[in-house]
Amino acid sequence: MTAPVPLLPAPEERPTRYGQLRDRILQDPDWGRMLRWFAPLVVTVVAAVLRLVNLGHPHQLAFDETYYVKDAWSLWTLGYEGTWGENANEAFITLQQLPLADNGSFVVHPPLGKWLIALGMSIGGPDNTVGWRLATALLGTATVLLVYLVARRLTGSIVVATVAGSLLAIDGLSIVLSRTALLDGPLTFFIVLGALFILIDRDRTIPLLERPDADSPEPLWGRVLWRRPWLIAAGVALGAACAVKWSGLYALAAFGLYVVVTDALARRRAGVVLWPSAAAFRQGPVSFVLLVLPAFATYLVSWTGWLVTDGGYSRDSDPNPFIALWNYHRAILNFHVGLNSGHPYASPAWEWPLLLRPTAVWVGTDPAPCGVDHCIAVISTIPNPLIWYASIAAAGYLVYRLVRAWIARRPIDPALTFPLVGLAATYIPWLMFPERTIFQFYTVAMAPFLAIALAVALRAIAGRRDDPLHRRQAGERTVMVFLAVVVLVSAFYYPVWTGVSVPYDFWLLHNWLPGWV
Repeated sequence: MTAPVPLLPAPEERPTRYGQLRDRILQDPDWGRMLRWFAPLVVTVVAAVLRLVNLGHPHQLAFDETYYVKDAWSLWTLGYEGTWGENANEAFITLQQLPLADNGSFVVHPPLGKWLIALGMSIGGPDNTVGWRLATALLGTATVLLVYLVARRLTGSIVVATVAGSLLAIDGLSIVLSRTALLDGPLTFFIVLGALFILIDRDRTIPLLERPDADSPEPLWGRVLWRRPWLIAAGVALGAACAVKWSGLYALAAFGLYVVVTDALARRRAGVVLWPSAAAFRQGPVSFVLLVLPAFATYLVSWTGWLVTDGGYSRDSDPNPFIALWNYHRAILNFHVGLNSGHPYASPAWEWPLLLRPTAVWVGTDPAPCGVDHCIAVISTIPNPLIWYASIAAAGYLVYRLVRAWIARRPIDPALTFPLVGLAATYIPWLMFPERTIFQFYTVAMAPFLAIALAVALRAIAGRRDDPLHRRQAGERTVMVFLAVVVLVSAFYYPVWTGVSVPYDFWLLHNWLPGWV
């Protein structure tokens, strides 16, 4: 008798080669441990290279560096923002006598971001362009790592987290704002750091709220939790965001609301009878104290230089330094409310999803030779267009999935809600000020949450393990092709993000819309 021929699994049951390799790696403890630290390391190194190489170019103040670099050096020298005389920009380049007077200057942004820029300047001196931008470059690199950690905690997937971190690592908007001494890069870092701490608090708090009734002596109200160190840490991080730019307040409010809502839903799952009231009126005030008071304290500490000196703007408006600081803040608020002066690169928030008017941060007046007669060197805040538009579509997909789950009354995946909370905090408030002079590069604070949303959407395209073989093969190949094209587009745009001198006609190829010029 002949031996029976072993039956092959049905085609839909055969794993793909990629799936076999993935499963073997993830199931092997040694491979799993190595991958858990190797993946974020590689993503962070790529981000660092793209942000730190040739960081000193251009050797001049670019765009609003003319404000923040000078204010940073003034803080380092005086403890507050002084007044600069004529030809200050040229003096920074040539290290002539810096025309800094000790009378206070009216400055409309809190000091923390400028203190961070000053730390880098303290290493190389006021004329060292690498020193100007070192803090923002390091914080921009760290933001990529934070995006990996947030996505990893949200999805439990190393692959999704790696994709999310990689998308931000190679995106032009993040690269440009990391290589320029502006405030929006540090603002983004602290917002994402606060978001990570909020997630850690959620993961540690929800199991406590969902314990059996034996551990919950008040079935009507549930427990009131004071011991939430990660919520305090989130308050410090989001307070630091507010101490860089006031728009950090939107993130503080949005994530504070997220904490209350997740507490309420956890109490409902635990069987607490009055779960909405318990979350809002019993745990809510406690969470407010744990989140907002550290944020306020952090913000106040950032003004220490102004408080302990006597030369800052409006410092002499009242003998009580805190009342004088309040007077200064009233003047800042009046400035922001009335800011509607025209600017060639102004872009209202409704234009941002369409990417109609990126900002030209720097245009080389005497670019280096590039092999042809007509050369140009530009630094523009154009993001990778493929990442940008796909991310906007992915955010819409997350909204669709969220609405479907809500209508069907199914459990809602935090990977759907959390990126949307971040996007709401960093975008929706700007829609309320259509007449105000604002810029497209403010969307750098949205970019981390857009990257996470796109990574989550790509996971859905790639398919699940229980999908038929042909479905998974098609999905995985689609995702890999998309990511390969994304990398090529970033390579194509990298000269425009870093100010490389290129032929004029080659630069024109990067301007896909009229407003990109």
